[in-house]
Amino acid sequence: MPTAIPHWIDGARREGAGGRTAPVTDPATGEVTGSVALADPAEVDAAVAAATAAFPGWRDTSLSRRTAVLFRFRELLNARKPELAALITAEHGKVLDDALGEVSRGQEVVEYACGIPSLVRGGFTENASTGVDVHSVRQPLGPVAVISPFNFPAMVPMWFFPIAIATGNTVVLKPSEKDPSASLWMAELWKEAGLPDGVFNVLQGDKVAVDGLLEHPGIRGISFVGSTPIARYVYETGTKAGKRVQALGGAKNHMIVLPDADLDLAADAAVNSGFGSAGERCMAISAVVAVGGVGDDLVDRIARRTATLRTGDGRKGADMGPLVTGEHRDRVRSYVEAGEEAGAKLVVDGREVRPDGAENGFWLGPTLLDHVQPHMSVYTDEIFGPVLSVLRVDSYEHALELVNSNPYGNGTAIFTNDGGAARRFQNEVEVGMIGINVPIPVPMAYYSFGGWKNSLFGDSHAHGAEGVHFFTRGKVVTSRWLDPSHGGLDLGFPQNG
Repeated sequence: MPTAIPHWIDGARREGAGGRTAPVTDPATGEVTGSVALADPAEVDAAVAAATAAFPGWRDTSLSRRTAVLFRFRELLNARKPELAALITAEHGKVLDDALGEVSRGQEVVEYACGIPSLVRGGFTENASTGVDVHSVRQPLGPVAVISPFNFPAMVPMWFFPIAIATGNTVVLKPSEKDPSASLWMAELWKEAGLPDGVFNVLQGDKVAVDGLLEHPGIRGISFVGSTPIARYVYETGTKAGKRVQALGGAKNHMIVLPDADLDLAADAAVNSGFGSAGERCMAISAVVAVGGVGDDLVDRIARRTATLRTGDGRKGADMGPLVTGEHRDRVRSYVEAGEEAGAKLVVDGREVRPDGAENGFWLGPTLLDHVQPHMSVYTDEIFGPVLSVLRVDSYEHALELVNSNPYGNGTAIFTNDGGAARRFQNEVEVGMIGINVPIPVPMAYYSFGGWKNSLFGDSHAHGAEGVHFFTRGKVVTSRWLDPSHGGLDLGFPQNG
């Protein structure tokens, strides 16, 4: 029988009361392994009520005690992260090494949040005016919601909740219904670490849960990662309800290869970043832009490397696992067919893959398309699968124009041995995260993650200093202690002196 996957509200598992559920599948076998509860409005209210009740006590907990809980969570996570990686592989499909890497990158944000006392320090000015002192403080928002996608069920939530909790907020996490078990595992780890009940809650669900959180008056902030249409909807709906919102959207990440680049390095990078996690990464390279005459040689090197990859069950040592669902696999296949029909050259056809896995798994092998044109859907749309498109241009300027005219601006990379060209690119490109001879430029936790244009709605990126700023708001206090010389009536505007 499929395992029941419930909510986590006020420090305990809570079975779904509304009766709605969704199947959770193992992508490598196609088997239904779980049944996740889908929240109804009453369960949304219960999760927010738990976060609301816990907020005053957690807000008033000292920074030292909050930090101690974060350190314990970090130590437990570090010791047991193979357990979490196994859960991710079983429900998402990515290979175990990749899942473990996801957890480790999320752990970096936990470690960053352990330094919260130095990150929320205010300022103090003595005697700003005669006998008047001024100081500033950062305070938590209150209950906040995190709405996370299927592709990183551990790392993306950890972009947000460690900083939210460290700064004194309480959290309602709404994970993807496709791979919800990681969220419950982390909730139980928080309880073991000593986090008070109600500070971290997990609300399983679908659009009913999302809309409930966006509209609930008890939620003060929303952090979201997902596709651009939904990010726009989340931003517009949440801000209309008076909430602070950061909504990270989709991507179409380019990798420009200049004629002077090390083509072996570039080919390795294209394969690693295009096919890792079956392309289901918001930072995956999906468009390789070959500049000048390097196209034939580069495509040949990529194709030869792609032929060595083994697609299969992520628990059996494969290089690349299945896609997350059968429906998503079929959608990605349709783009391959559309690209071929539009005139792109199909160099490697992932539809012909022979996977090392069960027959009913959601398989699509690495796919390489050459001579892709900017009008083709395989280029214009975010495919979110193991499909790498190669476009050919004659100059750096043409390559830059391709990137800057694209509606997405999440991540990009340039491969070159010319420092001047690299410096020019990082200055001129209209993208939030840039790699120079680095194909997946995901910043460290102490920098912020986020794109430009249709890849971000709102003005705050994830984690780093911007994450701390997002989950806090400022106060400035001007104080004067009793001084008889400043008494009396004066209706004029206050002046310093």
